[in-house]
Amino acid sequence: MSTTFNILERTTMVKINANGKEITLLANNTDYVSLTDIAKYLDPDNPRFIIQNWMRNRNTIEFLGAWESINNPNFNRLEFDTVRNASGTNAFVLTPQRWIAETNAIGITSKAGRYGGTYAHSDIAFEFASWISPEFKLYIIQDYQRLKQEEAYRNQLDWKVNRYISKLNYTIQTDAINEIIVPPLQQSQRSYAYSSVADLVNVALFGMTAKEYKKAFPEKDGNQRDNATIEQLLVLNNLQSLNAEMIKQGLSQSNRLTELNRIAKEQLEVLYKNNQKALDNLKRLADK
Repeated sequence: MSTTFNILERTTMVKINANGKEITLLANNTDYVSLTDIAKYLDPDNPRFIIQNWMRNRNTIEFLGAWESINNPNFNRLEFDTVRNASGTNAFVLTPQRWIAETNAIGITSKAGRYGGTYAHSDIAFEFASWISPEFKLYIIQDYQRLKQEEAYRNQLDWKVNRYISKLNYTIQTDAINEIIVPPLQQSQRSYAYSSVADLVNVALFGMTAKEYKKAFPEKDGNQRDNATIEQLLVLNNLQSLNAEMIKQGLSQSNRLTELNRIAKEQLEVLYKNNQKALDNLKRLADK
């Protein structure tokens, strides 16, 4: 089964440490590892020549061709045969750019500018590292596996957080609570023209704008959102969505403020009274 890889979409740069040597990864759905960084293990000043020496090897070309045949439906096999047949002679030279241009390869990429250098799919990069040094390859794999384990943990954590949030929001939507636990609105607040959507939501939930909060609590860092509880942040997220819908419906600022304040009271009471176990679990995840 063929899979198309595109290193240029939504690329994130991360680093791994192989026994003190920093190796760059360009990660999106698939990781591309810097061959340039790996080659610097042998020659810090001229890594491109190390890469070219590896690529002119017939065994390397066979491996690259096999990888492309499996993963690249647009791989040019006719040109690959031409390159392979030419290998082995003293005059034969194969650069990453030539390999990509002639065979339409996707397993290796050569980039200029930011993140510049030669990168390869992790399958190919590990093969290159074996040619450089089996011991160095093991160090690369060791830290690469650590990185993958950390990513897996973060993904699992994100899933758990989303699950708890969904559970909490479900309870908010199905329980009717009337007790007031949000500061009541003053008449002056109802008629005041707030300069931003954020200020309106802040008043609905916290009873004051960000500016008023800083004045009231000068000893605290950040605004009320920075110092909010998990319960308040969950409700805040809901209020922002509701406010956007109300704006689309043409509700006035005063009416929106009154309605958002009412909803904030109800939702916070639901969270405080009926979902303490789920909130405790969410807080433990946030503290890790």
